[in-house]
Amino acid sequence: MSARLLCLGDNVVDRYVDDGVMYPGGNALNVAVHARRLGIETAYLGVTGADAAGELVRSALAAEGVDASRVEIVPGMTAYADVRVVDGNRVFGHGDPGISRFVLDEAQLTDAAGFDLVHTGDCSGVESQLPQLAVAARRLSFDFSEQPWPYVEGLAQHVDIAIVSLPSGAESGALAFGRRVRDLGPSTVAVTGGASGAWLLTEESTSWAPAGTGPIVDTLGAGDAFIARLLAGLLRAEQPGDALTAATAYASAACATYGAFGHPGAPITTLVPDLEQPRRAATPPRS
Repeated sequence: MSARLLCLGDNVVDRYVDDGVMYPGGNALNVAVHARRLGIETAYLGVTGADAAGELVRSALAAEGVDASRVEIVPGMTAYADVRVVDGNRVFGHGDPGISRFVLDEAQLTDAAGFDLVHTGDCSGVESQLPQLAVAARRLSFDFSEQPWPYVEGLAQHVDIAIVSLPSGAESGALAFGRRVRDLGPSTVAVTGGASGAWLLTEESTSWAPAGTGPIVDTLGAGDAFIARLLAGLLRAEQPGDALTAATAYASAACATYGAFGHPGAPITTLVPDLEQPRRAATPPRS
């Protein structure tokens, strides 16, 4: 039987304000899409608005083959984040979580137990339920991103796989930081350091892999692509070093397209009236 992954939490439309185009995204949703592309049986649990932005998110899930039967549609605005690309790097502006926040009920927690791995993260707003989710899930993965130490320290005990990202210039302390996180309870800790590569600490080994190479058009979603490939490797029982090397290469390849996973976008000016005006005329979606 193939491994099954449940990604729960945030979804968003990333509004590229200079081009007048929005793309589907969000950490949990991005990981779900990439994992499905990698051949993992994947489901997504989250909430979208009953608006055009929500339709874009849901249509992307359908097109990518992700099980979206757990997506709830409610009145209101789908979450968004304004984005600009500066020298290939994504720069976030204003954002709003809209109606994306939710509370897991007992049925959803029971359902989560049927998956081999559950993934969520700091953008999903489920921190208060992490203890319950940890009990329900067979294995729990959590993306801490660049959250400060008190945040990590308060939650890491509940997860099996912790992914943390180092701020620029902090790579020299990557291994020490990873060990510090692992001492809190996770059996597996991944530390990403951008151009410096990534580290993976397990109970048996410590690995490092260089950052991948290739054209960089847009770094948005690269970290989520890394997580998806790493989780796919762990679910398939790949050697930790092999899974890590594949993850950094996959993350780099994801930077060759616009948007979190290269899905076709949609015009935003007619869908979100309050959007700041683009600085140049809208161009066709790029993928």
